[in-house]
Amino acid sequence: MASGILHNLLQATNFQNPFLRTAIPSVAAAIALQTAVAVPSILAQSERFYDASGSATFLAVTVLSLYLPSLRVRAAASIAEIPKPPFPSLLSALTGGAGGFHWRQVALSAAVVFWSVRLGTYLYRRVLHQGHDARFDPIRSDAAKFAGAWAGQAAWVSLCLAPVLALNAVPPAALAAVPLRATDVLGLALFAGGFALEIAADRQKGEWLARRREKLHDERFMTGGLWSRSQYPNYFGECTLWTGIATAAAGVLVTKPVQAGLGLSGGVLGKLLALAVSFVSPAFTSFLLLKVTGVPLSEKKYDAKYGHLKDYQEWKQKTPKFFPKLF
Repeated sequence: MASGILHNLLQATNFQNPFLRTAIPSVAAAIALQTAVAVPSILAQSERFYDASGSATFLAVTVLSLYLPSLRVRAAASIAEIPKPPFPSLLSALTGGAGGFHWRQVALSAAVVFWSVRLGTYLYRRVLHQGHDARFDPIRSDAAKFAGAWAGQAAWVSLCLAPVLALNAVPPAALAAVPLRATDVLGLALFAGGFALEIAADRQKGEWLARRREKLHDERFMTGGLWSRSQYPNYFGECTLWTGIATAAAGVLVTKPVQAGLGLSGGVLGKLLALAVSFVSPAFTSFLLLKVTGVPLSEKKYDAKYGHLKDYQEWKQKTPKFFPKLF
């Protein structure tokens, strides 16, 4: 039965355009996974698995997009009652074997996997330790508003992964026709730097909180380490890493061989579409963190708690809100 459902889904999404053939089932998977966790969570009025499910959806959709061509080939072989070919090895990205992956697809997919596992683990441990997530206090008991948060997370996953979905939709042979570009190096460097910054910021904050619980200091809010350079260094790190992924993807998606592999003309419109699909990821992440959930909610909470304190006011005045100061 499950095999039959999979075959029907693959057939229903077997569009002529390679990007749609990858993006539509991937987005559908993101919606289905979020719905599966959202329904019991809304009924239980619990956000315990919100962040963990988001990270798991990032991971699952990324892997699905990478292996969708193989799934389609295997499904076709099953219908034709011929032996199914094996799934390609990730090592094929290094060897360049036929029917395998290109190294760019594996590199960006692995980047998302590493990020999602690290962040999901960190956030899940945090909510277990705190017992709840204060962000959901105003909406947890309102089923419609709580459902909106889960729908928003499905949209977040889908839009953030757009450059990776586009890259994984490209035939490896088309990617192999594009030599190493400066955007490959720059994009991966931005991802690595942003990822490292986010990890360091979260680790510093975690250690500061642990020392405060052990009464090793009496600071009421954190102003040291990376927090002396930026009010939200973890958010800056996250926006930077997604900018890196977008840069690496866009640099190759605008080239003629890849445009042809995606069924695009290679003209101005095709290149603009490639840029839009790539940079919608960091743009949406920045909008979400700076205007919707991250900074506004945190700032409202901290201003209410510490806004009357002179040292808090001085820290806010002297410390950039987002872009870290270097000196």
